[in-house]
Amino acid sequence: MTGHAPGYGLPLLVVLIGLGYEWQCLRVAGWSAWRGAAFQTGAAVLIVGLVLPVHDFAGHALQHLLVAMVAPLALVLGAPVTLLLRTLPVRTARRLTRLLRSHPARALAHPVAALLLTTGGLVALYLTPLYARMLTEPALHQLVTIHFILSGCLFAWVVAGADPAPHRPSVLARLVLLGVAIAAHATLSQLLYAGAYVQVPATAADRQAGATLMYYGGDVAELLLAFAVVQSRAASRRVARRPHRPVLLAR
Repeated sequence: MTGHAPGYGLPLLVVLIGLGYEWQCLRVAGWSAWRGAAFQTGAAVLIVGLVLPVHDFAGHALQHLLVAMVAPLALVLGAPVTLLLRTLPVRTARRLTRLLRSHPARALAHPVAALLLTTGGLVALYLTPLYARMLTEPALHQLVTIHFILSGCLFAWVVAGADPAPHRPSVLARLVLLGVAIAAHATLSQLLYAGAYVQVPATAADRQAGATLMYYGGDVAELLLAFAVVQSRAASRRVARRPHRPVLLAR
């Protein structure tokens, strides 16, 4: 199996975003230190996942776990959109709000769309020749990595994000949505372990090690996401009680 030397373009971008977030925190009086720590933890986990050398399927599974499941949850708990809206000029903040309330943004942020982008991406990666092509095409590998980072952040934001989001259903409905994602993830992990229907060019031992990591590591990440779901409303209210410009997105 061909591995890729880690590139440093994306990690550098994450570092710059983390510095930008920290600078914005200093501009907002009373911004939650907990939220700041959550975002920076997510950025650190994302950087580790991006620079992790991947030479086998187990390494790929660890990278996916870090960049697509663990890091996104911590990042969205940092409420970066709310922070940005509080620090932008009023006119710019209103434009950003209109963009987030636009029909394309609302369609993308629909819970079903977020679910399809995350689970559908995994199905496409492992049940088609996409994974094998990714091993020999660095540009494709970068695109796939970016997709999973963004789709992971989208799903975490829709399900448990601290920032307001359109179409956000009740806590019970979000837990059901998360349950569907857990079932899909577990099923795919089992298919990988058995070597059934998947197109992953790896030894049986390597494939099973990666599948085991995805199964149990994914369970831990999803339990953390479920905990964040039941805590999200109280946390959002605590953030909302601090002085800030109104956020016009519907919850």
